[in-house]
Amino acid sequence: MTIRTREGTWVVPPNRAVWIPAEISHSIVTSGAVAMRTLYWKPRLAKGLPSDCCVVNVSPLLKELILYACSLRALKNTVRWQQHLLAVILHQLETVQTVPLQLPHLSDPRLVRIAQIFIADPSDRRPLAQCCRVVGASKRSVERLFQQEVGMTFGKWRQQLRLMQAMRLLAEGAKVTHAALESGYSTPSAFISMFRKALGTTPTSYFGARGQANR
Repeated sequence: MTIRTREGTWVVPPNRAVWIPAEISHSIVTSGAVAMRTLYWKPRLAKGLPSDCCVVNVSPLLKELILYACSLRALKNTVRWQQHLLAVILHQLETVQTVPLQLPHLSDPRLVRIAQIFIADPSDRRPLAQCCRVVGASKRSVERLFQQEVGMTFGKWRQQLRLMQAMRLLAEGAKVTHAALESGYSTPSAFISMFRKALGTTPTSYFGARGQANR
């Protein structure tokens, strides 16, 4: 799934989840076949959860708890056994590991125009200096603006965009080589190296866990 808000964009791979705080307007787009479960929390019960959107890993225990909770009617904190169930789910959510699959929102018109170039085609390998000439800004100014607006370099932002594009393709069933080249990596090995650095494992292992968990 791809989640978009005014603050940014998040990609949610299989067997992961996205936390969206209350009253955050958002849109959801799916890639491939998707089965989704949603838990709605009253704000007073979710005070220990993040105040911003984030993608998190879902442990086998948390997965089963979510599936069980979704098979029931609305849980009540006044019913003892349901109170215990809610407490366990909340504890699991408060201790999960976040996944770095966010692309921050850009507001400066020059940065937006540059972003649109690469969002339209993540495999575009044009250097930043060439894009800067297109939008009428200096490379130094653009690099400074990226740091000021999103706290990362343009190179890191583009790397994040490519990773998210590759995740969408892999979720749709694409081979690693195809996902790598379509996302702008010169070789599959370069993509696998970056993937391991960002997520701690290889694409095959990351998505292979999906099949094992679903059996």
